[in-house]
Amino acid sequence: MSVRPALIAHDLVRVRGTRRVLDGVSLTAAPGRRIGLIGENGTGKTTLLRVLAGVDEPESGTVVRPPDLGFLHQELPFTPAATVAGILDDALREARADLAELDRIAVALTDSPEGTEEHDRLLAAYAEVLERAQDRDAWDADRRARTVLAGLGLGGIPHDRTLAALSGGQRGRLALAAMLIRRPGALLLDEPTNHLDDAAAAFCEDQLRALPGVVVLASHDRAFLDAVCTDIIDLDPAVDGPVRHGGGYTEYLAAKRAEAERWRRRYDDEQALLADLREAAALTAHQVAHGRPPRDNEKMGYGRTAGRVQKQISRRVRDAARRLETSERDQIPAPPQPLRFHASVLAAGDGNEAIVTADQLEVPGRLRVAHLEVLARDRLLVSGPNGVGKSTLLAVLAGHLTCTGVVWRRPDLRVGLLGQDSVFPDAQRTARQVFNTTVGTERAEVVPLSSLGLLAPTDLDRPVAELSVGQRRRLGLAVLVADPPELLLLDEPTNHLSPRLCDELEEALGSGPGAIVVASHDRRLRSRWQGREITLAAGPVSGDAA
Repeated sequence: MSVRPALIAHDLVRVRGTRRVLDGVSLTAAPGRRIGLIGENGTGKTTLLRVLAGVDEPESGTVVRPPDLGFLHQELPFTPAATVAGILDDALREARADLAELDRIAVALTDSPEGTEEHDRLLAAYAEVLERAQDRDAWDADRRARTVLAGLGLGGIPHDRTLAALSGGQRGRLALAAMLIRRPGALLLDEPTNHLDDAAAAFCEDQLRALPGVVVLASHDRAFLDAVCTDIIDLDPAVDGPVRHGGGYTEYLAAKRAEAERWRRRYDDEQALLADLREAAALTAHQVAHGRPPRDNEKMGYGRTAGRVQKQISRRVRDAARRLETSERDQIPAPPQPLRFHASVLAAGDGNEAIVTADQLEVPGRLRVAHLEVLARDRLLVSGPNGVGKSTLLAVLAGHLTCTGVVWRRPDLRVGLLGQDSVFPDAQRTARQVFNTTVGTERAEVVPLSSLGLLAPTDLDRPVAELSVGQRRRLGLAVLVADPPELLLLDEPTNHLSPRLCDELEEALGSGPGAIVVASHDRRLRSRWQGREITLAAGPVSGDAA
């Protein structure tokens, strides 16, 4: 087997507008290492992946990348008219080309006399292509393609279907399938599990663990990070820059807490030292050492002694000032205050009565539910594999989608829906302006956007168009909880959010006023869910989902 090259980035700087998204980031990813990128939304995870992939050029810094690098964008790099078959052919192109080249060289070898220079050249070329084909497991590529499509829930899709005819989730899974089929020497993934159900996520984890090359991924999926990653790189601000932790997300959390405590202690100790130096420069250095008047037998030489004392004082003042100047120049920054989700309640309302009921609910080809009842203080989790209608059910409950059957909502019920895409009409307005306009000036004064802890102060007055996908999702959540509805519907609420915010959002979903219905494939969220749960399946839901 050939030696696979590493992916090496050194001192990367990437600027957007006046903001340094990446500021001196370095990374070395050796073959066999699977590195997870995490951090608050807007810290540069997607930007770093784009620079590593060569899609964006940094203002400074260098990247050395394997020649056969693959980058999974959040959108497929194909036109809507492209077919599934065409995308699979593209994914298999390199493996098939290697096999065809081996056949061509083998034929040429039979026509070339042994011991000649041409024969030796052909042997060397054959060995090189053979190593590449073995690395790509080229002989198994077509079978692998079938396995990957089935594992990601795409086995039943006709290969003549175009991208335009696929759902967003199907397109995302097809993009991931193409990368897993290719098996590039370095694989860069941006939120690979956003459209994966449990079975597909477990399959993807197995595939990534089996890859011999480099994997670098950005993900909010805490269970996925635990299952796949050998290392975690935290892009949140740190005293010495981005920090690399060995292990998965669980190990990272423990290390992160210890690191934050060390930074706080180091900062507090340094501030205490600076206070002492300032006092020394302002007061202590001016004090005479013995602090007493001269004796009679010293008065004759007092002038000379006073001169020495003044020189000593001057030296002390200069030394204290120099130490203070150096310490102030080199002092470590104050630990950043992490974003903390401060919404007191996510939903408002009380009582035990039903606020929504549905009977024999059906959206043809998308959803069938025999009976569903949502109570005024409900906490309801909707789960199930891709394509069974979780998002459709939330849209029906919100009144955004018509259906057959009987759906009753309490009159004047206030409903809020956080969809999977947070889209705002005028993306050139700032986040604060969008928030104030949407919730109304009066409500924005009562609950300012800055009070919710969902966006950093530096992001409040940035245009929405410049915010990351996760930051726009936070803004959408802020709009909803600023004036809590009586029924809050959250469709995959942890998608595109940082792992830390996912943890905090889970805590906020606990018991309280109002009703909350969550549709999610997030395995960590579901494993810790304390309320009711219904699981949708293909076809009618058996029994009562109340």
